[in-house]
Amino acid sequence: MSENHPLIPIRKAVIPAAGFGTRMFPATKAIKKEFFPIVDRQGRAKPVILEIVEEAIAAGIEEIGIIVQERDRALFESFFHKPPYTELDAKLKPQHQEYDQYLLELGQKVTLITQDKANGFGYAVYCAKDWVNHEPFLLLLGDHIYTSFIDKNCVSQLLSVYQHLGISTIGMRVSPAHEIHHYGCIVGQWQAMDAVLGITEIYEKPTIEYAQQNLRVRGMGHNEFLSVFGLYILTPAIFDCLSHNISQNQREDNEFQLTSCLEQVRQTEGMMGYLVKGRCFDVGLPDVYRQTMIDFRQV
Repeated sequence: MSENHPLIPIRKAVIPAAGFGTRMFPATKAIKKEFFPIVDRQGRAKPVILEIVEEAIAAGIEEIGIIVQERDRALFESFFHKPPYTELDAKLKPQHQEYDQYLLELGQKVTLITQDKANGFGYAVYCAKDWVNHEPFLLLLGDHIYTSFIDKNCVSQLLSVYQHLGISTIGMRVSPAHEIHHYGCIVGQWQAMDAVLGITEIYEKPTIEYAQQNLRVRGMGHNEFLSVFGLYILTPAIFDCLSHNISQNQREDNEFQLTSCLEQVRQTEGMMGYLVKGRCFDVGLPDVYRQTMIDFRQV
């Protein structure tokens, strides 16, 4: 970046949380998957959404925008913006009452953004356009939690890469072939010590056969591929693309998707991938959620 065009710092994070959680049905008939419990490394039981918010805040993010359905707004409001009901508060131990005060202070950094209709992941992100207000921003998935293998948490790692490169950057992980149909896959050329990748293609949920023929990256094993980690830093250009697709009703599988717009931003502005030094847990899948309950505290 030149001195005349200083890099705009990443202040805001967007977390889409308006999905239906169909992969976790019937549990999601009772509770949003973002409120499924996990146990953190301090032994505290907390909802998934809190772990995601704390990850972002710990990395220096100042404001969090959570995309919610209107019918779920009261649930998020209650957790982030209201104290416990009187009977519960009276039974809480002092350390839990203190922690709830922390939650209310944390909630001051959380804005709830209503998604008016279910129209796909891309549409959910687009709902944050006015709140983001022309700034680059961090995008986190509402059903992914992270643990780092180094001192910097996973979001901090991605922010550091963005600060160095100054273009949209996607967190990556290595996924085995039998898992890639769940995720977006990334192809490109390694730029630095096999950690930073110049992205040449992003492909959503490929079959194993397609991936083996078209999505290989140098240095990866025969049944290993680079997939999306669940962390993105994006420039406002993503909203221009999403706006165009929505206005022209350009859908994929009857929804407005993010991946095709990521690909367009990559073509116009360039895009990098970073192999995050950490582990991602997709708690939107039953078996992975079960394993998360075992592994997350121990990693």
